[in-house]
Amino acid sequence: MVYAMLSIGVLGFIVWSHHMYTVGLDADTRAYFTAATMIIAVPTGIKIFSWLATAYGGSFIFNTPMLYGLGFIFLFTVGGLTGVVLANASIDLAFHDTYYVVAHFHYVLSMGAVYALFAAWYFWTPKVEGLTYDDKKGKIHFWGMFIGVNLTFFPMHFLGLQGMPRRIPDYPDAFAGWNLVASAGSIISVVMSAYFISIICDKFEKGKEVSRDGWVKDEYVEDFLAWTDNSQLSKNIEWSVNSPPHFHTFNKLPIQS
Repeated sequence: MVYAMLSIGVLGFIVWSHHMYTVGLDADTRAYFTAATMIIAVPTGIKIFSWLATAYGGSFIFNTPMLYGLGFIFLFTVGGLTGVVLANASIDLAFHDTYYVVAHFHYVLSMGAVYALFAAWYFWTPKVEGLTYDDKKGKIHFWGMFIGVNLTFFPMHFLGLQGMPRRIPDYPDAFAGWNLVASAGSIISVVMSAYFISIICDKFEKGKEVSRDGWVKDEYVEDFLAWTDNSQLSKNIEWSVNSPPHFHTFNKLPIQS
């Protein structure tokens, strides 16, 4: 995973002209940037299959952070696949500056990366703030956002294939159908964003205090009492301190073994 991340970082410095296929590059330059861009799919694939391998064989508990983690893998993979399509200079001549490109980078960033941030928020804030949130509302937020963002951005692939250009204030009536679907999805996403703010407010108003390891619950482990003893808690240091951790919890850097 570390080598894959380093590879993506290094390769990212030598692929910039995949944004510039239509400016008149010669055939050899386009061939190089096509190859260099597609090679990034190898370490990215390693990361995706490593995430799946980590999950394989596990007993999933579909709480909100896990849903967002799985949603991230799906959306990031879709965005990566359309990136492989756009990496080809000959295809990109047709797709450049169309809504296909908009769909691609929003699946990677507005959906993939943001879903990872949501997963982190739902997983860590009970520890950071010492308060629980309503997991049912979190799941409603996930499914609402999942439907909303996919309704917004997936039709943009079709608009791009039909030739609708980016960065225009209006569009011909021929593109109205999928734009209507995308607009409906965006409204759902806005509503779910407001719902997320209400989850945060509800957390500070009604949230209950969490234990040191907020994810250890009696329905998850057979002998809950054994886990309440500090020596039996997870060995990771963040789960062995209070929630939220006190200032100056340690007078010196703790040694883990």
